[in-house]
Amino acid sequence: MNPIAQFSGLENAALASSALHLAIGMFDGVHLGHRAVIEAAVQSARRSGGTAAVLTFLPHPSTLFRPEHPTRLIMDQANKARVLHRLGVDAMITQPFTREFAQVEAEGFVPWLKQRAPALAAIYVGENFRFGKGRRGDIALLVAEGRKHGVHVFSAPRVNLDGEPISSTRIRALLEAGDVSAANALFGYSYFAEGPVVPGKRLGHTIGFPTLNVAWAPDLRPRFGVYVVRVLGAKAVEALPGVANYGLRPTVEQAHEPLLEAHLLVPCPFVAGDHVTVKWLRFLRPEQKFAGVEELRAQIARDRAAAAADFALK
Repeated sequence: MNPIAQFSGLENAALASSALHLAIGMFDGVHLGHRAVIEAAVQSARRSGGTAAVLTFLPHPSTLFRPEHPTRLIMDQANKARVLHRLGVDAMITQPFTREFAQVEAEGFVPWLKQRAPALAAIYVGENFRFGKGRRGDIALLVAEGRKHGVHVFSAPRVNLDGEPISSTRIRALLEAGDVSAANALFGYSYFAEGPVVPGKRLGHTIGFPTLNVAWAPDLRPRFGVYVVRVLGAKAVEALPGVANYGLRPTVEQAHEPLLEAHLLVPCPFVAGDHVTVKWLRFLRPEQKFAGVEELRAQIARDRAAAAADFALK
């Protein structure tokens, strides 16, 4: 499978001339609700020999309309592209959400799309999709405007889990609460962090629990604490079991920026400079400040044992 093509702005998207099947939305986190929209576009494109693309936006509209309290994003564009690639999307187009774009009238939205993507054949959105100046456009208007311009409109119903709609807002709240296992059920995959391994102060080595320090700075910070994880990278044939701490390390330094440190439960093949993915599976405990290094060492041993039990390791 070829890497997903990425473009900034629909007017700059060098897309194939075949019929364009375009899924539109923020798709932050690319959760199970989003997949209902995206997979419909991919399947239709495959059936017709067309191109499946996603039109997403950056920054989040809240940055423009609520700059004092913007919505924090679950994932950056690079990781969004990786997840979309796995779903079979051919291209991801990131449309700058500017004041000019926000002023496009609802009735002008489909013509705006058609002008920049003449091969547009179908639009795929969620049933709660709103568009145009003042968010005045709804599905009924999108269908009517699509019909005028020869564009099919597919609206996917919201997907529920445990009686509530799956949404990025719901997932953000779970991550901030540390309930990563519940968030994973809504994602349909494991929440993950990606980044290079960077040199650390090697305190973990001195107390018997060496860690990988992963350079990772998410917009939305999950709850500080200790998690059961798996770690992947080019040097590992399979995901390796581990336990990770994400936070400010109050016992040893009280850092200004949070750090992700992963300790593997098996021999570690990774070194500084390697690129790794840390998949978060379960929250163990919140980060806390201990009286000293010995108390910290004892707690890490308990954390390691708890994680080992999850993986049925001795």
